[in-house]
Amino acid sequence: MPLGTLDRTPPPFFKQGPSALSKLMFFSALALFLMVADLRFKITQPIRAAVATALYPVQWLALQPVRAVQHGGGYFTALSQARASEEEAHKKLAFQSLRASQVEQLAQENSRLRKLLGLREQLAISGVAAQVLYDAPDPYTRKVIIDRGLVQGVELGSPVLDEFGVLGQVTRVHPLVSEVTLVIDRELAIPVLNTRTGERSVAFGEPSAYGGGLELRFMGSNSDVQKDDLLTTSGVDGVYPSGLPVAKVDRIERRAESAFARIYCTPQAKVNAAVHVMVVKPVSGGELPPPAAEPVGPITKGGRK
Repeated sequence: MPLGTLDRTPPPFFKQGPSALSKLMFFSALALFLMVADLRFKITQPIRAAVATALYPVQWLALQPVRAVQHGGGYFTALSQARASEEEAHKKLAFQSLRASQVEQLAQENSRLRKLLGLREQLAISGVAAQVLYDAPDPYTRKVIIDRGLVQGVELGSPVLDEFGVLGQVTRVHPLVSEVTLVIDRELAIPVLNTRTGERSVAFGEPSAYGGGLELRFMGSNSDVQKDDLLTTSGVDGVYPSGLPVAKVDRIERRAESAFARIYCTPQAKVNAAVHVMVVKPVSGGELPPPAAEPVGPITKGGRK
């Protein structure tokens, strides 16, 4: 048989369906459609919650060797360091005992003054203790994952604290775990109050400053801000309780060509080493009393009757 008459096409038995180019175009269009649908309609949120719930036991098992190594290293801590820590703890305990003896008297005076001035009582803070499991895998954000979720009563937007100050805010909640955006993330902003001057401002996350910090923006170049000024939550946003430590002013740059100063701050919380945290319910989550109703009546020329 001449070679020119041979059929060089594969038999039908070995045909694999559509071509590779057709498959590439189809799956590319499907991926683009799913990304747009997820962005607009959040269709993958239940899937994320289910996957996070299913992977939680695997994450827990994977973290056990790391915790075992950490606990083993802590067990072999030098005795001198342990004694130094004990002495420091005794000093702090004595100082706290001295201050605690004055708390009850100050609380009573505060309550009497508020009643005298007709001010409402401060809101009680309630929260849930949690532990940081690991950092979020996204390298472009500063987030951590904690071991409390919807089952434990964690709400979206809840402030998260450590023993030193505000650590961040809950930005995603799953049934068993939650995602916390740290205060140094560029997408987080906190209304703050300068305890020395009483001036309010907003602190924005600045992850590129000294490995992670905050920045006071839109502050005039002649504003009364000094190094080591303590910034606390102002409470005007209805999310963070007032008076929580947020940061200290670290560096101030005043430029003649700019009307605003560049003010960099260091967070009070241990954003890179937090282990045990407290998740506090948002102030606006049903705890704020309703505003007083205005008197209703016909309006006259001189005002309301």
